[in-house]
Parts: sequence; structure tokens; C-alpha cells
Amino acid sequence: MIEVKNVFHSFKIGKKGRENEIPVLKNISLSVKKGEIACVVGRSGSGKSTLLNLISGYISPTKGQIVIEGTDVTSFNEKEWARFRLEHFGFIFQSFQLIPGLTTYENIELPLSLKGVGKAERKTRVEDMLKRVGLENHSGHYPNELSGGQQQRVSIARALILNPSIILADEPTGSLDSETEEEVLSFIKQLNRERGITFIIITHDDEVASIADTKYHLHDGAFTKGGESVEV
Repeated sequence: MIEVKNVFHSFKIGKKGRENEIPVLKNISLSVKKGEIACVVGRSGSGKSTLLNLISGYISPTKGQIVIEGTDVTSFNEKEWARFRLEHFGFIFQSFQLIPGLTTYENIELPLSLKGVGKAERKTRVEDMLKRVGLENHSGHYPNELSGGQQQRVSIARALILNPSIILADEPTGSLDSETEEEVLSFIKQLNRERGITFIIITHDDEVASIADTKYHLHDGAFTKGGESVEV
């Protein structure tokens, strides 16, 4: 479902014509099957977020190929990527990324509005989603009126509302206490089992990685095995 093939990525720093290239990812390859939970595990600065940004099209690889659901997205322009993300991806963030001035209902509804879904259908889908995530009694609450676990459930509901085939999660429990983390991880496993959604999760936390079907350990921009750099 997701193929990352021999991908390199470098950032350029310095004045134009005199830039220095700083390598971030070095010959990265991974393969994620449909309905799988894959975790990319590594310390801060290992390149995890860069890899997630490459898979989601917010940056382009310096070298290599990315194929998602049979489509080579490596050379997509921003317009193509925007359309592709809307059709295929949902996103979960460490800091929830909820809009403070919108209620639970409105935060979940937002992607449907952006896609042009009619008001009646939006209402049906949002109310159904609120029940699925156990927040039907909090639809009128603002983010600052919710607990951390509830806010992350709103974030997950918003990610699910367009029925994506893939969810990309960036440290999804990083802002939660251990009890709430366990609750959110259990919910992710339930969604994966019941709806067959493919998850790619980046994390530094072994507890989060324990739910994965496949783990990739990233160190200094390369995957490792037994502490040694390997080509996957």
C-alpha cells in the first residue's frame, strides 16, 4: 500500500550558490501493507518527522521514489498532493491541532465543509462519528473544556471523518499521561481492527510501538538492526 524506495533527503543551508547540504535521511526503504500498523521509532532528531513529511507530500525526496496505493507520488506538485491527501490521508498530531474557537462538532465537521459536503450529510456523518468516539455528550464543548484524552479523540474523529484509507500519526500520545495513552492506543487498535485503516505512527515511545505489526528503528537518518545501519 505504501512503498518508500531508496529515499534520500537533505536540507540546504547557507546563501544561494554557496549552500551546504545536510543529509537527514539516507537510503530509506519501507513497505507498509494495507490494514497494517507500522511504527517508525527513534529519538528526537533521528529523521522521523522528515520521513512522515515525505510520505504526506509536504516535502520532496532529494532522491528515491514513493508509491502510495499504486500511484507514484514522487513528483506530484502541491495541487496534486492537496487533492491526494484529501482523498487518502487522515492526520493525528501530538498537540491535537484543534481550532480553539470551534466546538467538538465543528472541529470534526471542518474537513467535510472543506470538501464541499452538503449540510444534511455533514450532520449525519458528524453525529455518527461523535457516537463512534464516545463524545456525543461533548459536541458543544470547546477544546479547552475537554481533557487531553478527549481532545485527542476529537483529533482522531476529525482524521476519520473523510473515511481515509491511511492515517499518519505524529507522536499521537506525546501530550498524554500513561493512563490516557493506553486508552488512545487501545482505540487506535480498535479502529485498525474494525475498519482496516492503515496506520503509520512515528514515536520515540516503546509503549506506543508495542501496538505495531511492523517496527522500523531510525537512527541518524538510517534504519538500524541490532544497532547497525542496514538497507531495508
